[in-house]
Amino acid sequence: MSEFINDKVIPPVMSFINTKPMQALKDGLLYSMPLMIVGSVFLLLQQFPIAAVGEFLTSVGLYDIFTTTYANTFNIMSLIAAMGIAYTYAKNEGFEGMPAAVISLSVWLMSQPQSVMFNEEAVGGVVDRTWLAGQGMVGALVFGVIVGIIYCWFLKKDITIKMPAGVPQGVANAFTALIPAAAIIVGWTAIIYIVDITMHTTVMQWVYAMIQAPLQGLTDNLGGVIAHQFLVTFLWWFGIHGATIVGGVMGGILTANVSDNQAILDSGRELTVANGGHIFTSQLIDQFCTVTGSGLTLGLVVYLCFFAKSEQLRSIGKLGIGPGLFNINEPILFGTPIVLNPMLAVPFILTPVLSGALTYLLIQWGILPMFTGVVVPWTTPPIISGLLVNGWKTMVWQAIVIVGSFFIYFPFIKMYDNQLYKEEQEAAE
Repeated sequence: MSEFINDKVIPPVMSFINTKPMQALKDGLLYSMPLMIVGSVFLLLQQFPIAAVGEFLTSVGLYDIFTTTYANTFNIMSLIAAMGIAYTYAKNEGFEGMPAAVISLSVWLMSQPQSVMFNEEAVGGVVDRTWLAGQGMVGALVFGVIVGIIYCWFLKKDITIKMPAGVPQGVANAFTALIPAAAIIVGWTAIIYIVDITMHTTVMQWVYAMIQAPLQGLTDNLGGVIAHQFLVTFLWWFGIHGATIVGGVMGGILTANVSDNQAILDSGRELTVANGGHIFTSQLIDQFCTVTGSGLTLGLVVYLCFFAKSEQLRSIGKLGIGPGLFNINEPILFGTPIVLNPMLAVPFILTPVLSGALTYLLIQWGILPMFTGVVVPWTTPPIISGLLVNGWKTMVWQAIVIVGSFFIYFPFIKMYDNQLYKEEQEAAE
């Protein structure tokens, strides 16, 4: 089976993941991460579970200021993604990335509605903030990749204005981008016109209706959670960074789900599935599937540190417990090893799949609250992260999941431990 997977399955998967558009999507989205995390801090302060904190912020005039900060950090993720993806694509091709980013920003703005309704009147000359966050995410992904590809094509074909030697580099870069920019903007203007006269909508709204909404609907279910985590750990078992690969494909959708949930709360509505809320978000993955590392391995590390008879496993446990508390488990994956170890494949894949599925159901049944827009850095230790992201119920469930991971791994690691201990004894004799 290993030969079949390595020869027939992994190569086409890696070929797809390593394509230039996928690399641009994966790396370009990361530019919005710092603003999302910083914005989440202000959102957390604004919506602190102690009412007195909110009253104090309001009394000193900080509540609205924090709203402004959040709106212009977390809630501009699509704008940043549109620039970051085009920038990354151009950089990966060996060209200056900023001109591509600026062109992508222009295309992204052109694709939006150019007016908003206010008191039943269309008001122009504004940017519709509806599309700055989650609703514009897939549009940002699509536009960023398209701009990156076209921009780099012009530069590869040397269809540019060349400046003489001695011209400052900034000026030269501007003229180099002039012809690609003109072609892209003129072409996009034609697309906007065609979409407008044939479908009576904007390009952004069309992308949302035809691509983003169906994708969010298809993935935001129990099957989506199970498939996501199965693929992450399945790829990791072969030594391939499953979280990065699957995250590169799903990251934009899950981030859009987070933003949609917060938008519901910002509108004054209750965050429910009936109101359009999403259960499958990036926090569900971060806090209940990859917490303590892919495979949810902290329970395994506890066994290695305190119950293992094998000297090898005890040493690996001591090495891995520190990083594991900060959600880094490569020492465990490769040191135990879990990678390509048939004795640990079942618990490694089963544990996060079971955790994600149960968490999804508990949210669906109303036992756990739905996730809002609060996100924390991925290195935030478990329990603390659960409390910060979604309150004490989520914290308690996270603790239960981690304890449960110990018992899922226990029979498998015990069998493996006995085998290694026996080999160590025989070697000592």
